[in-house]
Amino acid sequence: MTAISEPRTIASTKDFATIEMVDAGPCCVPSGAPAMSVERAEALSRQFKAIADPNRLRLVSLIYSSAENEACVCDLTELLSLGQPTVSHHLKILVDAGILHREKRGVWAYFSIVPGALDALAGVLTEPE
Repeated sequence: MTAISEPRTIASTKDFATIEMVDAGPCCVPSGAPAMSVERAEALSRQFKAIADPNRLRLVSLIYSSAENEACVCDLTELLSLGQPTVSHHLKILVDAGILHREKRGVWAYFSIVPGALDALAGVLTEPE
């Protein structure tokens, strides 16, 4: 968008008006800080989308607040009052987004928070402008 600054003249004729516009330069000055890369924006978007669902946000909270910072899928199913396939689906999305780590022990899968994953998301929200 081009800013309009003085001098400005408007000359009317019968058929049209003529406006002389002077380019005053950009309307704002860039901060000088590098912009976020496309790849970083896409990765963060996947992570924020993953925790944007209320059930997935509860899963992260339940795992984070558990005594050993991990939980078995069998325990999470009862706490959310959801079926095991639904809970497993939500957990897979969180694993694929890099928020949770999955470890198979026998017939059960245990989930834990990926170290630094939540700090990285929080850091994006609290970075100075």
